[in-house]
Amino acid sequence: MINFDCHAHIYEKVTAIAAARYIPSAPAPLSQWLEHQRRHAIKGGVIVQVSFLGTDNSELCSALSKLDSKRFAGVAVVALDVSDEALDQLVTTGIRGVRWNLVRGKDIPDLASKPVQMFFDKLRQRNLHLEVHLEGPRLAPALARLTDQGVRIVVDHFGLPSEPSAGRDPLIMATDNLADTSSLYFKFSAHYRSPFDVTAHASALLSKLEEHHVVWGSDWPHTQHETATDFASVRSLCDTWGLDSDVSAVQALYGISAAH
Repeated sequence: MINFDCHAHIYEKVTAIAAARYIPSAPAPLSQWLEHQRRHAIKGGVIVQVSFLGTDNSELCSALSKLDSKRFAGVAVVALDVSDEALDQLVTTGIRGVRWNLVRGKDIPDLASKPVQMFFDKLRQRNLHLEVHLEGPRLAPALARLTDQGVRIVVDHFGLPSEPSAGRDPLIMATDNLADTSSLYFKFSAHYRSPFDVTAHASALLSKLEEHHVVWGSDWPHTQHETATDFASVRSLCDTWGLDSDVSAVQALYGISAAH
C-alpha cells in the first residue's frame, strides 16, 4: 500500500532564477497538495525543491514549517560548497536529502574531485541522501561510482529511461551489473516524462533492486505536463506498477512514518 507522495513541488508564488529553463504559469499551493492527499488517503509526503528556484529553498522550508515533521520531509538543492551551517539549518527544517538536477546537458560533478568528496562527507555526517535527476544513458556509466560513495542514492523518475525495451535500457543494465545495490533507491514518478510506457521498466527495476527500495511520487503539479495529466491519474496508475508497502523505504530515506 502506498502511504506517501514522495515527490511534489510546492511554491506559493511564481518567481524564478535568471537561468531557469521553465517557469510555470501558476503557483502550486501547499493547500492544494494536501487536499489531493486527503482525497486519496495519503498520509504524508516529501516536497522536492523545484528547479526554477535554484538553491533558494525558502519556499520549500516555509511549506515544511507548516507540516507535521513526523509525516513530511523535504529534499533541497544546494551548491557543492554549501556551508555546514546552512546545511544544518536545512536539516533542522526537515530536509532529508539533496538533489542534483543534471538533465539537459548539465555536467555531472567529478566524483573524485576534492570539492565533491567534501560534499559527500557533509551528506554522510548528516545521514542525507543524494537524489539524482539525470537521463538514463548519462547516468548509467556513473551509477557504480555514485553508489560507492557511502550515501543512499535516489534515482528520479524511473531514471528517465531511453529504451522502450526494458531489457535494452542502459540504466537498467547498469543496475543489474552492480555488485552491491544496498544504497540504491528509485522513485517511480513522472512516467509522462518518458515517451513510452514504463510498466516493463518498473517491473524490471523491482526485480533487480533490494526489497523496499522504491518510493512513489506524484510529481505534482506535473510541471510542463499540467494539461496532460492530474493527481488522480498518476495515483491510480501507480497501482499497476507492482508497488508494495512504502513504509520501510520512506522511513529509511526520510525518517517519516504513517503511524502518527
